[in-house]
Amino acid sequence: MAKKEEEGLARAFDYEFLEKLIVGIGEVAKIANIPTRQLRYWEEKNIIKSVTEEEGKNRRYDYKNIKKILLIKELMDDGYSLDGAVNKVERRMKMIEESLSKFKK
Repeated sequence: MAKKEEEGLARAFDYEFLEKLIVGIGEVAKIANIPTRQLRYWEEKNIIKSVTEEEGKNRRYDYKNIKKILLIKELMDDGYSLDGAVNKVERRMKMIEESLSKFKK
Protein backbone atom coordinates (compact mmCIF):
# COMPACT_ATOMS: atom_id res chain seq x y z
CA MET A 1 0.00 0.00 0.00
CA ALA A 2 1.34 3.43 -0.94
CA LYS A 3 2.14 5.89 1.83
CA LYS A 4 -0.56 8.30 0.63
CA GLU A 5 -3.19 5.53 0.82
CA GLU A 6 -2.03 4.60 4.33
CA GLU A 7 -2.38 8.21 5.46
CA GLY A 8 -5.88 8.36 3.98
CA LEU A 9 -6.83 5.16 5.77
CA ALA A 10 -5.48 6.52 9.04
CA ARG A 11 -7.61 9.67 8.61
CA ALA A 12 -10.66 7.52 7.90
CA PHE A 13 -10.25 6.06 11.37
CA ASP A 14 -9.29 9.29 13.13
CA TYR A 15 -11.31 8.75 16.28
CA GLU A 16 -10.05 11.97 17.88
CA PHE A 17 -11.49 13.89 14.95
CA LEU A 18 -14.79 12.02 15.14
CA GLU A 19 -15.10 12.76 18.85
CA LYS A 20 -14.77 16.49 18.09
CA LEU A 21 -17.08 16.47 15.06
CA ILE A 22 -20.14 18.66 15.60
CA VAL A 23 -22.58 19.29 12.74
CA GLY A 24 -25.54 21.65 12.53
CA ILE A 25 -29.09 20.39 12.10
CA GLY A 26 -29.31 21.66 8.52
CA GLU A 27 -26.21 19.78 7.46
CA VAL A 28 -27.33 16.62 9.26
CA ALA A 29 -30.70 16.87 7.50
CA LYS A 30 -28.90 17.05 4.15
CA ILE A 31 -26.53 14.19 4.99
CA ALA A 32 -29.33 11.90 6.12
CA ASN A 33 -31.96 13.19 3.68
CA ILE A 34 -34.35 13.83 6.59
CA PRO A 35 -36.33 17.03 7.17
CA THR A 36 -35.12 19.15 10.09
CA ARG A 37 -38.65 18.93 11.49
CA GLN A 38 -38.24 15.14 11.78
CA LEU A 39 -34.90 15.52 13.58
CA ARG A 40 -36.52 17.92 16.06
CA TYR A 41 -39.31 15.37 16.62
CA TRP A 42 -36.78 12.61 17.26
CA GLU A 43 -35.07 14.87 19.76
CA GLU A 44 -38.39 15.62 21.51
CA LYS A 45 -38.89 11.86 21.83
CA ASN A 46 -35.35 11.53 23.32
CA ILE A 47 -34.20 9.33 20.45
CA ILE A 48 -31.30 11.67 19.66
CA LYS A 49 -29.71 14.47 21.65
CA SER A 50 -28.20 17.68 20.38
CA VAL A 51 -25.02 19.01 21.92
CA THR A 52 -26.24 22.60 21.82
CA GLU A 53 -25.72 24.17 25.22
CA GLU A 54 -27.33 27.57 24.74
CA GLU A 55 -31.11 27.89 24.57
CA GLY A 56 -32.30 29.24 21.25
CA LYS A 57 -29.18 28.22 19.33
CA ASN A 58 -29.41 25.93 16.33
CA ARG A 59 -29.26 22.28 17.20
CA ARG A 60 -25.93 20.59 16.58
CA TYR A 61 -25.14 16.88 16.70
CA ASP A 62 -22.04 14.86 17.44
CA TYR A 63 -20.77 11.85 15.51
CA LYS A 64 -22.55 9.33 17.73
CA ASN A 65 -25.93 10.97 17.14
CA ILE A 66 -25.31 11.37 13.41
CA LYS A 67 -24.46 7.69 13.16
CA LYS A 68 -27.61 6.83 15.11
CA ILE A 69 -29.71 9.03 12.80
CA LEU A 70 -28.28 7.35 9.70
CA LEU A 71 -28.85 3.84 11.08
CA ILE A 72 -32.44 4.61 12.09
CA LYS A 73 -33.13 6.16 8.69
CA GLU A 74 -31.72 3.11 6.92
CA LEU A 75 -33.91 0.74 8.93
CA MET A 76 -36.99 2.89 8.36
CA ASP A 77 -36.23 2.88 4.63
CA ASP A 78 -36.20 -0.93 4.90
CA GLY A 79 -39.69 -0.93 6.43
CA TYR A 80 -39.10 -0.70 10.18
CA SER A 81 -41.31 1.55 12.27
CA LEU A 82 -39.59 4.37 14.12
CA ASP A 83 -39.86 2.51 17.43
CA GLY A 84 -38.63 -0.75 15.91
CA ALA A 85 -35.67 0.98 14.25
CA VAL A 86 -34.75 2.83 17.44
CA ASN A 87 -34.86 -0.36 19.53
CA LYS A 88 -32.70 -2.25 17.05
CA VAL A 89 -30.13 0.56 16.79
CA GLU A 90 -29.93 1.04 20.56
CA ARG A 91 -29.41 -2.70 21.10
CA ARG A 92 -26.70 -2.75 18.42
CA MET A 93 -24.92 0.32 19.83
CA LYS A 94 -25.06 -1.12 23.36
CA MET A 95 -23.58 -4.41 22.15
CA ILE A 96 -20.78 -2.60 20.31
CA GLU A 97 -19.98 -0.39 23.32
CA GLU A 98 -19.91 -3.42 25.64
CA SER A 99 -17.64 -5.30 23.25
CA LEU A 100 -15.26 -2.36 22.85
CA SER A 101 -15.12 -1.75 26.61
CA LYS A 102 -13.55 -5.21 27.00
CA PHE A 103 -10.55 -4.01 25.00
CA LYS A 104 -10.07 -0.92 27.16
CA LYS A 105 -9.48 -2.95 30.30
